[in-house]
Amino acid sequence: MDLVCVDLGGTHVRFAQASVIAGRVTGLGEPVILHTGDYDGIVSAWAAYAKLAGQVLPRAGALAIASPIAGEALKLTNSTWVMRPATLAAELGLERMTLINDFGAVGHAVAQLPDNCLRRIAGPDVELPVVGVIGVIGPGTGLGVAHVLRGATGYQVMETEGGHIGWAPVDQFEDGLLAWLRRDYDRVSAERIVSGPGLAHIHAFLAQREGEAVVARDPKDLWQAALGGTDRLAAAALERFLLCLGSLAGDIALAQGAHGVVLAGGVGARIADRLPGSGFAQRFRAKGRMEQMLAAVPVKLITHPEPGLFGAAAAFAKEYTM
Repeated sequence: MDLVCVDLGGTHVRFAQASVIAGRVTGLGEPVILHTGDYDGIVSAWAAYAKLAGQVLPRAGALAIASPIAGEALKLTNSTWVMRPATLAAELGLERMTLINDFGAVGHAVAQLPDNCLRRIAGPDVELPVVGVIGVIGPGTGLGVAHVLRGATGYQVMETEGGHIGWAPVDQFEDGLLAWLRRDYDRVSAERIVSGPGLAHIHAFLAQREGEAVVARDPKDLWQAALGGTDRLAAAALERFLLCLGSLAGDIALAQGAHGVVLAGGVGARIADRLPGSGFAQRFRAKGRMEQMLAAVPVKLITHPEPGLFGAAAAFAKEYTM
């Protein structure tokens, strides 16, 4: 069966066509990437994609959405888009439709992709467990969290909003960062720090801590300066970001009872080459009495270029097994 896959985030909406057979993804076409902010909703973006595709689209679709999949209206996190599940299939001209949280979709990708689509970051150099829990964590425009339950008869993906748990500092610098952020936010979630925009928060705190002017930076430029090492404070902010990511990933692994952890998200792809030589691994396992348990957990980074689209197709294939 052919279908249209959508990976709908706060910054971009991605479209592609896929093929599924017997519960598995057998093909995924080239993606078309549109800017979410250029459209007033999914219907207008879908119409733009149909025009670009230049053909009649399949009447089956899978949408991975950066929002909790619950209630009568789905509000896209970090965007103004609102979708109503009861009418969405009709609005898009679909006969079969799967709706899934964006990181639930990444969970399906983790469950179905081969191990050669995963790169070792920390822990033992082994494949992900065939039976057990796999945590999925992805900083991007926001912070996605899910987990995969693998068993002898198949797998289940549990979608969560774990990115909105409270941030837990582990040293004096992070104590200060938390207090500083509380001036603007009554509650500081992990997403405020471990996400694409989180780098700017760390950078601004570093600047005021060193007595420099706190100047707003374009997020893209700040990330480029940090990764390229062309700005001292930006580079220092990135090193701290990697430490914070390691701490959070370890906390999530403990909370989920994970036997493996996979990093994903747009930021994950950017920092892939920086993670192995950073303090990420030490922070991941630095959990006191649980340190040896965390040291035995393989941590990998997903390298498939479009895990959200692949995962949306995988979720559809699992729901409509033929």
